[in-house]
Amino acid sequence: MQTKTLAEWLTSNRLEDIPQDVRHEARRALLNFVGCAIGGCREAASDIAVRTVAPYSGPPTAAVLGRSEKLDPLRASLINGISSHVHDYDDTTPKNYIHPSAPTLSALFAYASTTPVSGAAFMHSFILGFEATSRIGNAVYPAHYDVGWHITGTAGVFGAAAGIGRLLNLPLQNMIWAIGLAATQAAGIREMFGSMGKALHPGRSAEAGYLAALLASNGFTSGIYGLEGPRGFAAVLAARSDLSKVTDRLGTDFDLRENTYKPYPCGIVIHPTIEACSILHDEHKFAPGDVSEVRLTVAPIVLDLCNKQRISVGLEGKFSVFHAAAIGLVRGRGGLREFTDEAVNDPDIKRIRELAVAKADRAIADDAVKVEVVLRDGRRLSFYNEHSIGNIARPMTDRQLEEKTLDQAGMVLPRSQVERLISKCWTIDDLDDCRTLIADAVPAG
Repeated sequence: MQTKTLAEWLTSNRLEDIPQDVRHEARRALLNFVGCAIGGCREAASDIAVRTVAPYSGPPTAAVLGRSEKLDPLRASLINGISSHVHDYDDTTPKNYIHPSAPTLSALFAYASTTPVSGAAFMHSFILGFEATSRIGNAVYPAHYDVGWHITGTAGVFGAAAGIGRLLNLPLQNMIWAIGLAATQAAGIREMFGSMGKALHPGRSAEAGYLAALLASNGFTSGIYGLEGPRGFAAVLAARSDLSKVTDRLGTDFDLRENTYKPYPCGIVIHPTIEACSILHDEHKFAPGDVSEVRLTVAPIVLDLCNKQRISVGLEGKFSVFHAAAIGLVRGRGGLREFTDEAVNDPDIKRIRELAVAKADRAIADDAVKVEVVLRDGRRLSFYNEHSIGNIARPMTDRQLEEKTLDQAGMVLPRSQVERLISKCWTIDDLDDCRTLIADAVPAG
């Protein structure tokens, strides 16, 4: 009865039941999401998506983060989700490798731009949606992920349905239907990694979850065992699952406490390599042409997710541990400019990327790496990165998240406006209407 138990919690939980540390982590996730969505709103994927869906949009009532256009709420959810994920800079829960905030917040922002919603209600709905996403993901991970499903798309739809469903004040039966309608729309495959298709997943899950909640609110029914039924989400999409993870200690343990934020705009499992190689670059001051060998010892999941080596497109670089090593060794950094087509095809980066070798070792943690570099003069340099920044053991600070948001959103909006936006993210619980925050998340006028 996991579907019913989860729905009962989603419809009955009170904001005062949420611990203060979880509420603060939710504000951190909100701030990170806003920066990612605005920072990615002018990327080619976002532009193409807006041009494509605009002619089919209903009345343009909903704001799109970072953009002057308005769309209907469902299409705005889609574009928010694409923009927030196109740089692969959004948050990640390492226990299941879900990007949990994008689907739920993309939908909530579209809803709150058309309907008065207090900041407290907005954040409560987000926390509930985040928890639904991560817990359902936990139940089917890793079998579901290993076979090729992109868990952000498949589990994210539940977060959007739960969050919108809560704002719509769905009663229990209707929330059960919303979960079932989300389950039947769960989609997203890992073959899309390295293309615009990956960013479509949180966008579609936001849109589909929003639709699921709307349909359920109007009495559109679904099967009542959407999660646990013999032909439900877990049975169909995972060879092995543990549905007890959906409801065990529900309301006591919160996965938001295990959320992480990215210092680099790429797959989280190659962050240790970027950091380690950047440290070697800074400490030893070698030229790119001095490097003759690069050996990486990584966790097995790194080669499962990021084993692309002969690449030509910036998006592919986000899933290449070899590119991660090359940009660290050549440029000493891993910012947005290091994952462009120009950077991927830079001759120095290309040479080092293609001479690098990587082997998997189960003794290496997912947030660790061992790097060995041999220079032409015979010197051998090595560095063991035990925990990369941004992971659970070395979380980004509130100030670092502010700087990240300024860096991303500042590419689109004036700095003074971004600073107001950051302030409102930290104090969102005090807002009577989230549209005062949303006004600072779009271009003026």
